[in-house]
Amino acid sequence: MIFRLNPASGHPLYLQLMEQVRHAVETGVLQDGDLMPGIRTLAEQLIVSHNTVARAYMELQHEGLLELRHGSGAYISTPRNARSRTGKLLKAQAKVRGVVDDLHEDGFSPDEIRRLFENQLIHIAATARNS
Repeated sequence: MIFRLNPASGHPLYLQLMEQVRHAVETGVLQDGDLMPGIRTLAEQLIVSHNTVARAYMELQHEGLLELRHGSGAYISTPRNARSRTGKLLKAQAKVRGVVDDLHEDGFSPDEIRRLFENQLIHIAATARNS
């Protein structure tokens, strides 16, 4: 199962599910036309109310990322501009994977690599604010 919700996070479960669906689409795990699990089925797998899954599905439909077909199910529906963004994200993910692999081979721990990325992102954000 590609979705995991954390009830203790303080973040609404339906929003967690929406974010995970978006991420799965952006990284190519879910693609245009893929059939999503039924509402009740996914609710049982995640051990949440079916209303939680239904709300996430309705919101994703409103965003245009999901197409709900009565009697047929819920399908991923990515707009054309999102497809080109997905391609860019997949290329970026490959670049990041390469950098992470190189740093790991150089002896850096996963925690050190994460901190290096976080520090660089903080620097970029600070530079953008000062521009």
